[in-house]
Amino acid sequence: MLSWDELNVDETPSPSVVNNTLAAEQAADKESAQAAQQAAVARQEVELEATPVRAPKLDKPAAARVATVSAARVEAPVNPIAAALQAVAEIDTSEGLQELATAAERVTVDQKAMINCRADLNQLVPFKYEWAWQKYLDGCANHWMPQEVNMNADIALWKKPEGLTADERLIVKRSLGFFSTADSLVANNLVLAIYRLVTNPECRQYILRQAFEEAIHTHAYQYCIESLGMDEGEIFNMYHEVPAVARKASWGLKYTRELSDPTFTTGTTEHDQTLLKNLIAFYCCIEGIFFYCGFTQILSMGRRNKMTGTSEQFQYILRDESMHLNFGIDMINQIKLENPQLWNESMRAQATQMILEATQLEIEYARDTMPRGVLGMNAAMMEEYLQFIANRRLVQIGLKEMYPGAQNPFPWMSEIMDLRKEKNFFETRVTEYQTGGALTWE
Repeated sequence: MLSWDELNVDETPSPSVVNNTLAAEQAADKESAQAAQQAAVARQEVELEATPVRAPKLDKPAAARVATVSAARVEAPVNPIAAALQAVAEIDTSEGLQELATAAERVTVDQKAMINCRADLNQLVPFKYEWAWQKYLDGCANHWMPQEVNMNADIALWKKPEGLTADERLIVKRSLGFFSTADSLVANNLVLAIYRLVTNPECRQYILRQAFEEAIHTHAYQYCIESLGMDEGEIFNMYHEVPAVARKASWGLKYTRELSDPTFTTGTTEHDQTLLKNLIAFYCCIEGIFFYCGFTQILSMGRRNKMTGTSEQFQYILRDESMHLNFGIDMINQIKLENPQLWNESMRAQATQMILEATQLEIEYARDTMPRGVLGMNAAMMEEYLQFIANRRLVQIGLKEMYPGAQNPFPWMSEIMDLRKEKNFFETRVTEYQTGGALTWE
């Protein structure tokens, strides 16, 4: 039996008892939580083991890629800076030892050659061919851009129905159609073939300048075509569609097919002669003959105050092309001088034949563009002029004239070709426009 004394006993625990009790409860709770977590993990592992894993079906290439990616993930991440340092440290200087040894030598003038030269092509000086460097400087001083020429008068005349005759319009279209692609073909040949195979740095320097000028010329033709609102598809595809234009383009292309092969190299008589034929085709024939009919026609328009902007563009282009021609002839003659075995009887006959073929193609082009007399000229006069030009090209590379007695029926063209210092026909600007220093042609 309980007594009142027992009922009145203070049941409040002491602080030490409370603390001990709380600690015990917390430990028990922690142990319970850990046990629960372990049990959950154990159940999850049992479920995973009991559940069959179905991997996606991969084709062999995909499986290979997955394996590669998996292997890459296992590898430690690469430090780019450390990788670069390691790559530099592992450079094998024995590779290309012969080339490195050659390049390390100081080049003398006697080591330089036009083709098949083993001297370091990056050493520009000392110059062996001062004429090549001077032509590079002259080309830089003669810089111009198509947008500098005012085309307003041409636009007004072209849009006026009675502004030009049908024959005059044909001449403008044919000229822009041929030249707009011809200069691109020449530029491709320079960049893809000639630059790689000519082994003289000062000549290469001029070739780079010439390639840029060819790009400017293509730009100029496009600028004229766009300004006049011509059908660009018609003009730029003329070298495919108009027989007189297509034959000239096809004739030129056949001399680049072999050289444009990146595996083509000089070093044998046969291959060296192939390069020489290419140079004759592009300098003496394309730039030295194929351009003359069209240029004479357009410049004759300018003399009659017609298509003055287009004519002015052609004046600057002709000035550049004259320098290209002179450089090419000097290069051809230098190769002949250094490699006399190339200039044998067979090669001389081939060179003569090439120039005669180019002349005949340009005569046919003249007949196509001038079925009747126009601009104070006709096809017969142009034929004699082209024969006169052909004689000059033959003599310039040491061959005999093939058109005895041929005269120049357009003496005013000689003034332009000789690059005389004079105002242009329409007083719009000075034709010896240049940037930089003074340019003297005497």
